[in-house]
Amino acid sequence: MPELPEVETVRRVIEPQIQGRRIDEIILCRPEIIDHPTAADFCAAVVGQSVCGMERRGKFLTVLLADGARIILHLRMTGCLLVTPCDVPPEKHTHILFRLSDGTELRFSDPRRFGRFWLIRPGEADTYSGVRKLGLEPFDPALTAAYLIEHVGRCKRAIKECLLDQSVVAGIGNIYADEILFATGLHPHRRADSLTPDEWGRLATAIPERLGYYIEMNRISPQDYLIGKGQDYRNTPYLQVYGHAGEACPVCGETLCRAVIGGRSSVYCPDCQAATSAHQSLSHGSKPLQSRQSTPKKH
Repeated sequence: MPELPEVETVRRVIEPQIQGRRIDEIILCRPEIIDHPTAADFCAAVVGQSVCGMERRGKFLTVLLADGARIILHLRMTGCLLVTPCDVPPEKHTHILFRLSDGTELRFSDPRRFGRFWLIRPGEADTYSGVRKLGLEPFDPALTAAYLIEHVGRCKRAIKECLLDQSVVAGIGNIYADEILFATGLHPHRRADSLTPDEWGRLATAIPERLGYYIEMNRISPQDYLIGKGQDYRNTPYLQVYGHAGEACPVCGETLCRAVIGGRSSVYCPDCQAATSAHQSLSHGSKPLQSRQSTPKKH
């Protein structure tokens, strides 16, 4: 599933290409991707509108329309947005096409068909998409150790599960939860209520730092994004632990381990992220975050 860095990359690529354009026509191949209102009402309300901009909230994207309405969408597992010339054949599994006034099309494809769209009209409360239930953005100054302690400091769940809770911090998924925990030297199976104030502080620092780093590593031109059909911009070469189970830790050389926590796969270093006492796990975690970066692994 695209996580916050990937969704932010999509926003940065797509927004300049659609901002100021008028939506002249909608071709809807699969009406079921419109979750609210009805597909017919969605199309009737959107056609003729101009795009004012695009925003991201957690893993959600929002297209802002001239009359104050908002198109909210979630890419889910395999959703992809592309802006292409009208004469380019659509990708397989393209479910909706927005024909724009400059002769291009904004297209959404989704092989797994889990992606969804919501239209929130001016003055309408968004009780449909789930955006209102999201916690803080990772880059919000209010995301502090005190905030994390207040919301999950007494939680008996694994800290990995807490990081995936979108009602606490929005946008972190399985990939970047592993990277954040590696950066802080925290074992993914540590119970949240076992963390020390110092560990919560390191976590509050690592969350925006790691996500900001991966957003920058995801930078791609609109041309290259289109050539790669919206798929070739992922952070795979820069990930330190996720996807590298069985390989050597980039910091200490120990073999990276894989575990299933809360039904999700987790990769960690048994040395850098010791699962014993909090004090024993500080030896690596107390180092600056930069000390955990290594030469990107190319694939």
